[in-house]
Amino acid sequence: MKGTPPVPDDMMPEPRPANEMFQILPSGDKMPSSGIGMCCRGTAYDDILVRRSVLWYLLLGGRHIDGAHVYLNHKAIGLGIKDATERGVPREEIFFTTKIFPNFFGYNSTLETVPKWLDETGLEYIDMVLMHAPDLPLARSECTKAGISKKQCRQDTWKALSELKEKGIMRNIGVSNFLPHQMKELQELNMEPIANNQFQWNAFVPGKQQAIFDYCVENNISITGYYSLGGSLQKAQASTVDTLQSLAEKYEVSVSKLMLRWSIQRGTAVIPGTGNPKHMKENLDVYAFEISPEDIQAINDLRESEIASKFMYIDPEKTFGE
Repeated sequence: MKGTPPVPDDMMPEPRPANEMFQILPSGDKMPSSGIGMCCRGTAYDDILVRRSVLWYLLLGGRHIDGAHVYLNHKAIGLGIKDATERGVPREEIFFTTKIFPNFFGYNSTLETVPKWLDETGLEYIDMVLMHAPDLPLARSECTKAGISKKQCRQDTWKALSELKEKGIMRNIGVSNFLPHQMKELQELNMEPIANNQFQWNAFVPGKQQAIFDYCVENNISITGYYSLGGSLQKAQASTVDTLQSLAEKYEVSVSKLMLRWSIQRGTAVIPGTGNPKHMKENLDVYAFEISPEDIQAINDLRESEIASKFMYIDPEKTFGE
């Protein structure tokens, strides 16, 4: 079978990365800043390859796995986690995030849907559940069928997630692709705090994303960035940017590793996706060097350059509704 190779039967857990960094959540949980995304590639949709990928990643020292209900790979992720714990990786060190899709939003639907994921994954608890997006134009949920407003639907979903957290189904709850006003809607409820917002974050995104970033920092909401390398199909293009090339040579790292380290130093977690054990190990090596403040600023400045417009940007207002 092509893709992620089998894990050797005699392979045991390697040490976690030296100088590992974390996002500290309101619950006190520590989410590793370097994770692996289980989406958007061939090895993320084949159950055997997903199981192998998770096991490889955990044995190589990684601990943060990012998934979602809509990716349809909960069972395989759970089996990979089970395989790893049987080889000595402590479950309490593993941080597994998943997401509820807008089609399943609504108070009753959320209460019914999320607990099933424990059976799907075989886990006793889920580390974090995110609302996958504030809305999607074609999403049909119990809210749309009942004529409930989008704001009320999000709030009803948050109420249900808060109750499930209190029952121990998950340890943390958060959002993904939410704008500041949509996060404020949930904060108005004075229920569980928003532990995390996952959104597009890299050196090329426009100022709108910086406003989301700043709101999260001001409100003690941890950040996970996706498309850290520029976009799902633009990793190679990032490697052609002169500023990144010269800085990668200076630090003797790849452009990819430089961009991941930039994001982490800016205060986010990263979740690059790969089914290749070699790339997993390289991605976990981001803690081995540090970018100077001057060079961090040089990368920050790419947002204002002409090159930034060549990278894919998902506008949250246009893509995920009001």
